[in-house]
Amino acid sequence: MTERFIYDVPVRWSDMDAYGHVNNARFLTLYEEARVAMFFVGARAHGLGSFEEGIVIARHEIDYVRPIDFGDPVRIEMWVSELRAAAFTVSYELFDDGVLASRAKSVCVPYNLVKGHPRRLSDAEREFLAPYVEDRS
Repeated sequence: MTERFIYDVPVRWSDMDAYGHVNNARFLTLYEEARVAMFFVGARAHGLGSFEEGIVIARHEIDYVRPIDFGDPVRIEMWVSELRAAAFTVSYELFDDGVLASRAKSVCVPYNLVKGHPRRLSDAEREFLAPYVEDRS
């Protein structure tokens, strides 16, 4: 069974649109907050700080299942659906009050910000990601 990184993200008044729902573009912000928690807080707790040196997003994909209203935090569950030498895909499910509201994917590329180019995942990074890699059997 694939492990999921779970993070609760507050919904802010500024996330709302004119219709009283979370704006579609703000979903990316909610996903970003959860992803940052995984790669900064979660990885640091694992003794890994290299993700903080740079990750860029090569692609986002979002499916909106139902609107989210202002209120309690949303729960975001994340796992790695694809792992390659120099990129990995984070998949997400966002739950509002326990009900699936959105699915998304982000292609993440480890990046050397100082030198200005992509880099390969280190062995330590692959080890951190391993429990979250989707089991396709």
